Amino acid sequence: MVSTAALIQGASRGLGLQFCKTLLSRQPALSIIATCRTPGQAQELQDLKSEPLLAGRLHILGVDVKNEAQIQEAAEYAEKHFGQLDLLVNCAGILHPSGRGETSLKDLNLQGLQETCTTNAFGPLLMGKHFGKLLTKGGGSVGVKSTDAKQQHAGVLVNISAKVGSTTDNALGGWYSYRMSKCALNMATKNLSIELGRGKNKVICVSLHPGTVDTALSRPYHKNVKNLFSVEQSVSKLLTVIDSLTVEDSGKFFTYDKELLPF
Repeated sequence: MVSTAALIQGASRGLGLQFCKTLLSRQPALSIIATCRTPGQAQELQDLKSEPLLAGRLHILGVDVKNEAQIQEAAEYAEKHFGQLDLLVNCAGILHPSGRGETSLKDLNLQGLQETCTTNAFGPLLMGKHFGKLLTKGGGSVGVKSTDAKQQHAGVLVNISAKVGSTTDNALGGWYSYRMSKCALNMATKNLSIELGRGKNKVICVSLHPGTVDTALSRPYHKNVKNLFSVEQSVSKLLTVIDSLTVEDSGKFFTYDKELLPF
């Protein structure tokens, strides 16, 4: 079976949930696989699935990105039910297991470093490993088109990164785990763009900075934010960027308004 499909990883709340809502609303022919750690506790996602007009277009799977076996099972499900994947968005992320970024070396511990990097960088990379084949079969039919007719492309892989993951842009320090994990995620994106960009059907792989968004992750730090986005605003901007992507953009790191960010 082959049909237009997108997968949103980390879909229980925040940006992931909003990606599901917006994509389902704007593209009636699109089916979405929404993954999260505990589907039974994702009430808003379950409510979305039960909406009569969606007619079975939303599929919810339990996937913890720290569990590779669950990622593989989700890929097998997507293969069986859709045969391809047109868009994969890796949204799940944590600032730190404690909920607050480390401000100095004395705040560091191995468990925090490991969990943050596993969730924010290693998990999305494993998603690329197991869904890469399905993305090469995709048609990019979420609006992405190349400016060069000779450069065919397949699906699109988006990693939600953060500007603080830029080594060049780092002037303040701190937030060791989060900065390092997003920096590693950007490198994973670059590597994925090279390997999945070989051959005839090229997968477009990008890292995107969503801006500072009103979510649980950033809420403790809203006091000094001048430009705070709602999830609706951020996802709308990100989808505009995704819709504009070409093969030439693959491997790059962009902001929500498609400003190129240094790694």
